[in-house]
Amino acid sequence: MFRSNNVTARIFERQISSPAPGTSVHCARRFYENIVPCHTVFDIECPDILFRKFSDDGQYLITFSRNHQDLIVYRPTWLSYSCREQDCPDHDLPSKANKFESFFTQLYSVTLACSGELICKDFFLYSEKNQFGIFATSTAQIHDAPAVGGAIQGIPSIEKITFHLVRLEDGVILDERVFCNDYINLAHSMGVFLYDDLVAIVSLRYQRIHILQIRDSGNLVDVRSIGEYCREDDELFLNSSTQCMSIPGRNRTHNNGNGPDHTHQMPEGSFLSGLKQRLLSFIFRGIWNEEDDPTMRMQCLKKKFYFHFQDYADLVIWKVQFLDRHHLLIKFGSVDGGVARNTDNHPAFFAVYNMETTEVISFYQNSADELYTLFELFCDHFHSSSKNSFYMNFLSTHSNNIHALEQLRCNKNKASSLAQFVKKMLSTLPINCQSQSPSPYFDHSLFRYDDKLISATDRHRQSTDHPIKFISRRQPNILKFKIKPGPESGNADRRTKKISSFLFHPILPLAISVQQTLFLQPAVVNIHFRR
Repeated sequence: MFRSNNVTARIFERQISSPAPGTSVHCARRFYENIVPCHTVFDIECPDILFRKFSDDGQYLITFSRNHQDLIVYRPTWLSYSCREQDCPDHDLPSKANKFESFFTQLYSVTLACSGELICKDFFLYSEKNQFGIFATSTAQIHDAPAVGGAIQGIPSIEKITFHLVRLEDGVILDERVFCNDYINLAHSMGVFLYDDLVAIVSLRYQRIHILQIRDSGNLVDVRSIGEYCREDDELFLNSSTQCMSIPGRNRTHNNGNGPDHTHQMPEGSFLSGLKQRLLSFIFRGIWNEEDDPTMRMQCLKKKFYFHFQDYADLVIWKVQFLDRHHLLIKFGSVDGGVARNTDNHPAFFAVYNMETTEVISFYQNSADELYTLFELFCDHFHSSSKNSFYMNFLSTHSNNIHALEQLRCNKNKASSLAQFVKKMLSTLPINCQSQSPSPYFDHSLFRYDDKLISATDRHRQSTDHPIKFISRRQPNILKFKIKPGPESGNADRRTKKISSFLFHPILPLAISVQQTLFLQPAVVNIHFRR
């Protein structure tokens, strides 16, 4: 059915016709083809701050002070001015349009970091239900820290990591949670996942998954800790068993009545962790059920289980995400891969774990075709972060968008090795929490753009002097708008490497582009909006 590009005709069509059931939001999002951030204010006068992102509901712009001490929160307001001329659209904008304060109003500034800590500028999670924000501060890493108290050898240590629960409405710090002499990957929220009111925090150093709950009152409450123990009473049971074994008169060896009594002592580290026990049991049972013949079964166990037993036993938790309120997707790998920037060359495994039954549901290697097929068909399930988040339900993925699926299959056909392509795609699992922008301008059904230069994923990109074009999907030759980071006239020094980051408002036709160099030069901040 042909649809007019005129916004007036679209409004009239909306009045006289009803969309098909379940498509009202998608029909409403088509208006963004007409309402685009087509005007740019270059190099605005901006406070010396570090930009993080907009909250998922668009109510707040999260920034940090340049010294990594303070949280500064703004509210988008929009530029307003009056014009008495007849041809106002052709007039230049007033001088105040070049000021950051014309588009954003500062709500407050609150100090988070203290006692040698710094704010992690890449970490921020937003609870849309209560408008709470989770922030992190930490001290410097200690790379050669000794492995004591059950810590894993080869994992760095951070003396103090503090998570702050902040009410974004007024900046009140409601609760804090401190981890001492631990290591949690805070970059891009890799070590923390938020699902509804549940928070999963991965301790790489001690191999524990801490599950916390955010109460409506603003308290962080411990739910469970998964790793060494899986059930709440596992530690009590093991300790009581140890005490029974050490009672005089039991477990005693006699040397003809002349030697001393020897009670059994449980050496430290003599047991694998509860989670590792369940993982090995699942692998064993899976291989056991492959063969019915006892002889073939034993050969299969020797080849697939006992031969690789130590490799399985040495696996460590890398990342975790919620699939729902009861199931976790856990990524395992080697110790070196747990702290490496690039894990593509490290072997990895994935396990689905049920927190309620403490059972491992499934186990895959990072080259498993079965897992890739699930990821291709049901990618939305991996991006799920909250049933209460309205805007995050419309992210374009290859399981809900035919254009994204075509691009994925095109890349798959171009790949020289199918196994390497599968590994590359599965390396993104578990998905970093709230790592994608819900802006409709990244909807592949509406716009086409170069994914190498800009995308919904929250990452820095190598900057270019050429504007990034957003082309209409329905009319492939129609340019809708352009986003150009950096100065309007381009960069004089083309040899200097520059990176850009983009912050798109989830609802309004408003975006911020920040271009910076690696030599601590002032950043160039542009604001793109609909005039």
